[in-house]
Amino acid sequence: MGAQVSRRDYEWSYTDEPHATRRQLILAKYPQIKELMRVDPNFKWTVLLMVFTQIVSFYLLRNVTSFWLLFLFGYCFGGVINHSLMLAIHEISHNQAFGASKPLANKLFGMVANLPIGFPFSVSFKKYHLEHHRYQGDDVLDTDIPSRLEARLFTTTATKVLWVLLQPFFYALRPLFVHPKQPTLLELLNFVVQLSFNYTIAQTCGWHVVAYMVCGSLIAMGLHPVAGHFISEHYIMFKENKDLVLKYSGNELQNGVYVSNGKLLIPETCSYYGILNAITFNVGYHVEHHDFPSIPGTLLPRVRQIAPEYYDSLCSHTSWSYVIWKYIIDPEVGPFARVKRPHRDPNAKLNQFITEHSNGVKAAKD
Repeated sequence: MGAQVSRRDYEWSYTDEPHATRRQLILAKYPQIKELMRVDPNFKWTVLLMVFTQIVSFYLLRNVTSFWLLFLFGYCFGGVINHSLMLAIHEISHNQAFGASKPLANKLFGMVANLPIGFPFSVSFKKYHLEHHRYQGDDVLDTDIPSRLEARLFTTTATKVLWVLLQPFFYALRPLFVHPKQPTLLELLNFVVQLSFNYTIAQTCGWHVVAYMVCGSLIAMGLHPVAGHFISEHYIMFKENKDLVLKYSGNELQNGVYVSNGKLLIPETCSYYGILNAITFNVGYHVEHHDFPSIPGTLLPRVRQIAPEYYDSLCSHTSWSYVIWKYIIDPEVGPFARVKRPHRDPNAKLNQFITEHSNGVKAAKD
């Protein structure tokens, strides 16, 4: 079964998530970054071209019934485009299609981007993803973090391979158990539109093409190079020693290293600076994205260019394939390798929790 994961719990943090503070400090020093907070006018045309390309490919595959040909084409082409469309939906969740002043137009456009993927998720994704930004690491509200059940079940090399393969199912089902919400009318519309599109494809190209588009999406979310971003973005993959050189602004900075009460803090968001950013709307620039979620992916490299001292010495990745490999074989990395924070009411102050934790620690020592 392979090596057993050494972690037995999440990395708990009792400080606030770092990005809001970093954003304030960077903007104070480089106010010109505000000029990047705009909609990329080419974005929606790129998305439409990708949707059109997929529809044409569905038609061309209507007479191809070989499982292995469809699998190969899905892994190398169709699934990759669908994964890119998922990341386009990520951009759309931040209103990058029509701007923050037109939320409904963005949601409807998200349904269009959703069509070739095969299963409806664009509307649901937004209502959970924005909480991931606002309450990063929250024990309840951040559903991006694996559940305790996942962390306890997938603890060996072999089971971590299975977990990577099943990532799309965990991402889809985890919110229903961790933080369920009532479905909305727009989610129902997303469901109806998607099923209508699937039925149309089935009638014109065959049900095997519907299976191709859905399975291609699932394959490219699992054991696939472009799916490496799921792990690289927030999993703890750097040791708390020579690899840990942070410039996260927080309690204090000592020689460029972020410390809290004398302890080095684990990097909970990491960027990827590799070639696959070119086909994934620069989702690899993830620290930059969390610092400035209103800046389109195409402009995130500019943020790093303008404020290099805030990013160049942070922990980062250069290969998503290696990230997946390291996640699978490294016993120090697993579903528990995430930073979590105690759940709090969205209107409460984090200082209350810090005080309570401090008092609890002091009482335990006494």
